[in-house]
Amino acid sequence: MKNFVVKTIANAAALAVAVWLLDKITLTGDSTGRKIGTLIVVALIFGLVNFLVKPVVKVLTFPLFILTLGLVTLIVNALMLLLTSWVCGKLDLSFHVDGFWTAVLGGLIISVVSWALNLVLPDED
Repeated sequence: MKNFVVKTIANAAALAVAVWLLDKITLTGDSTGRKIGTLIVVALIFGLVNFLVKPVVKVLTFPLFILTLGLVTLIVNALMLLLTSWVCGKLDLSFHVDGFWTAVLGGLIISVVSWALNLVLPDED
């Protein structure tokens, strides 16, 4: 359970950095508390999408992973971010990613920040 909370906080922080750096990834809210709450819910959705959908997509695109030496990972991460944005839109959450190339850059930022945070945060259950 502790590992789940740590990973969710790391995802929320990585999403916050992407929102902060990119103008076309938006998170709106009335107050800072509402924005933080929305960010945590978006991080949960993002984690759920990565847990359920990403492995299926990776299996289906495995030949492309081999052919591109793993560069297709950027595309898969962008698609997971776009899917998260779509789900958030359906749930009336104020998180939106505007465009594919923004999602590619956002996915890259989120991957780097998550990787760095997972290095320093504890990884135990």
